[in-house]
Amino acid sequence: MEKSIGKEYPQEERIQFLKDNCDKVEKKTYMRQFSREEIIQKKDELSEASIAISDIEDEKREALKEIKVRLDPLMDQKKTLLTNIKQKAEEVKEECFKFIDQEERMVGFYNGEGNLIELRPAYADELQTTIFQINRKTGTND
Repeated sequence: MEKSIGKEYPQEERIQFLKDNCDKVEKKTYMRQFSREEIIQKKDELSEASIAISDIEDEKREALKEIKVRLDPLMDQKKTLLTNIKQKAEEVKEECFKFIDQEERMVGFYNGEGNLIELRPAYADELQTTIFQINRKTGTND
């Protein structure tokens, strides 16, 4: 078969010539080759699209940074809350009060609410009696 048919006719007449002389007209999908001018035009379109994409990606990165700034504290809070719920307690740093029981040789730490939060055996240096420990107030009228 020939590589081309009807090239001697102008475009409008060529289509009618092809219709009149073919066996059947069918819709087909195929890859049409570009001319040099079309390739140059497509490259220009590609450059413009690439620049637009780059600008949008820059905007996206900035938006994600802003979202991350807002999201990070909430994620930290969530992590802390999950840990506290799992442990059924929370870590607290506050002033506690140390009491040494010379007779039982134990040391107890109490929080501001008066709750015992830690109990341990007394160290040797904690068992040395001082004048202040002897005069401890018990809350009764001694």
